This record gives sequence, C-alpha cells and structure tokens, in this order.
Amino acid sequence: MPMGVIEALDHEARGIARLEGKAIFVEGALPGETVEFASYRKKNHYEQAHLVRVLQPSSLRVTPRCPHFGICGGCVMQHLEIAAQVAVKQRVLEDTLWHIGRVRPDEILPPIQGPAWGYRHKARLGVRKVPKKGGILVGFRERKSSYIADIQSCPVLHPAVSALLMPLRDLIGGLSICARLPQVEVAVGDRCVALALRILEPLTPVDETRLKAFADQHQVTFYLQPGGPDTAERFYPLPGSELDYRLPEFGLQMRFRPTDFTQVNHAINRVLIRRALTLLAPAPGERIADLFCGLGNFTLPIARSGAKVIGLEGSAALVERAQESARRNGLAERTHFAVANLFECPPEILRTLEGMEKILIDPPREGALEIVKSLPEQGGPQRLVYISCNPATLARDAAILVSQKHYRLRSAGAINMFPHTAHVESIAVFERD
Repeated sequence: MPMGVIEALDHEARGIARLEGKAIFVEGALPGETVEFASYRKKNHYEQAHLVRVLQPSSLRVTPRCPHFGICGGCVMQHLEIAAQVAVKQRVLEDTLWHIGRVRPDEILPPIQGPAWGYRHKARLGVRKVPKKGGILVGFRERKSSYIADIQSCPVLHPAVSALLMPLRDLIGGLSICARLPQVEVAVGDRCVALALRILEPLTPVDETRLKAFADQHQVTFYLQPGGPDTAERFYPLPGSELDYRLPEFGLQMRFRPTDFTQVNHAINRVLIRRALTLLAPAPGERIADLFCGLGNFTLPIARSGAKVIGLEGSAALVERAQESARRNGLAERTHFAVANLFECPPEILRTLEGMEKILIDPPREGALEIVKSLPEQGGPQRLVYISCNPATLARDAAILVSQKHYRLRSAGAINMFPHTAHVESIAVFERD
C-alpha cells in the first residue's frame, strides 16, 4: 500500500502528497500527516486517492461531530479543527489571487468567523423514496453521488430544522404524492421556520389535513411550490409570523420568501455587513451602487448611513421585495432599485455607474466580469468593495481591475460563511490612488 506525507490541502479540502513527481490528492488526509492511500483515478501528472490509514496524525485532527460525516456530501472538513479550517480558506484565497490573478493584497484582513454549528438557516433538502432503507429519505446528497444520504440529524443545520428530519420522513411517507415530492426548501427566520414543498402533483384533501396537523405540532409554516421558485405560495397557517431577519445594528427588518436567495449564516451575515460598510466608508450624500443587490442586504445598511444608493439586480421578484423593505424601513427616499442584466452590462448600466463614487459588488459564483471590464480606466468609482463566493472568479476580476483599470488591491480576507465545507467566501477592497 503506497504512503506519503501530506503537504497541504487543495481547494476541495483534499490532502496533497508528492510521490515520484506526481501530485496525489488524498480525500480525508490533513497537512503534516503520514498516510496510506489507495488511488482510484490515475493520470500522467496526478492521482486521486482514498485515505486508507493515518500512520501519523495531525495535532489538528479532531473527531467529527456528525456520525454521517464521510457519507453525506454536506461537509468535508469536520475532521479539522475549526481555526485551522479558517486558516486553510485564507491560504486558498491568497494562493488563488496570486496564481490566477497575479495579484496580492496590500493588507490581509482578519478572517470573518462565527458559530461552527447550527448555523444553516437556509437549505435545500432532497427527498427520495427508497423502500430498502425504510421508505422516505430527507437530507443532503451523498458525497459524489445523486443518492440522498440516510441522515437522522445534522449538526450544521439550525437545531429546529435538524430536529425535523425524521418527522419529515414520516410526514412525506404518508402523503399520496410522496414519490412526486423531490425536495424541501428550508428557511429559518427570526420568528418563523418555513418549509417549501416542491410538489409535482396536487395534494389531496387528506394530504392537506396531514400537513396542517404537522405544522401545528411542530410550529412550522408550509409553502407549496408547484413550479419554479416564484411559484411558492404560503399554504398553512395563512395568518401568522412572516419570514424575516433583523439587522439590529442598522435598525432594519428584512422580509423574504423561502425560495429567495439569502445568506445561510445569519450571524456571519451581520458581521460581514459591518465589515463591508467599514471598508466602503459611505458618507452622507455620497452616490453608491450596490450591484447584484438581491433583497437589499447591503443596500439598506448603506442607505442608513445617509448615502444615496442604487441597487441593481437581475431578478424582478427580488427587486420588488427590496423596494418593499426600503419603504417599510423608511429608506425609500435614499434608495432606488432597478432590474438589470449585470452579466451583459448594457449601456444604461454604464451610464448609471458613471455617476457613482463607490461600488459594492456581491455577485454569484460567475463573478462580475462584464462589470469590471466596463469600468473606465480613469474617473469613475474611487473605491470598490467586492464580496465573492468564488476565489477563482474574484482573482480573474481582480487581474482586470489592477492591470487594466488601474486599481490597487488594498485588502482581502476570507469569510467562513460555511464552516466544515471547502466553500470559500471573501471580501476585497480595490481603490484608486
């Protein structure tokens, strides 16, 4: 059985060893460990391998809290001490910025981190009928598989949701459409736990009675989603608490629907907003653009500073809810929202950005390529705060901002939005001298 010494972790949290000039990516191995491994995929310059045995463990190795770790695909780093996870993500960010973008920040920001367990307020749970495993399974997919993992609890889910996994199995298994209900969208607000059932056939009256009884017993709100995300409608109870989250530091209440994009980690989101506003430094009367603004998660806190903010977003439904939140929080006069295709950046967007003194960008994994390419080489926004969920596209966009648009990468740091996963979020600040 081959063995090797693990030098580092890659962006998928696999241990990297070197053997006869080849990189060996060993799942489950940690830096500093001597391990035995078995390769399951061999190429000329690298191999992918399973961990067979740890001969010399790392001092940072810990016992995973979840009994399903290694089977469920939700987490890949529960065996690594949490502070070391954050350090790994910071290194991945720095390495990616350099190897892809050939840029280094002037300053490394302290990483943003928070609770390691029970942090997930949003999740999409798969549902599948598997008779040989007892009937209905509800949960995340197995690692590298389309099968649903047979999990009874989940320590990264909000505790109220983790406690519902087994009751949901019984509920869905008793529905007439149990084979036509492929997923449950979970959303936890400050006052409400919502479950949006993706239904491919209508419920029967008996099904409806079962859902209502479950909602009363477990204090949850059901939504039914017969089509795309915007088709989700509240089913039961009709009167009752709305989904929302609060930003006490800014005196804001943000309503949302269970299928809307919101940050999954409410504690980290609050710290992230505070960090973003500190770096952006909005001042009363300044003109600031918030691109990919979604529900206005950053737009409204920026407006609370006294700045005039325009929020641009591709989803008309999210823009409508952002406008509603602005009115409800008394910020309608300082904000303006519009629907815009930010992946193509048409001329009207460019005209809007010409008058901005600062920009905040919070794009999806695809990044903001057309936006950064369209910025002028002189004039335009003096400061740009970029919040990223993909280090590779951040690095690509950073290369353009620095080499073509004459910005400096002043600072960058990791955000541990998803503890125990390999997912790296980050924040970066670009500024012109």
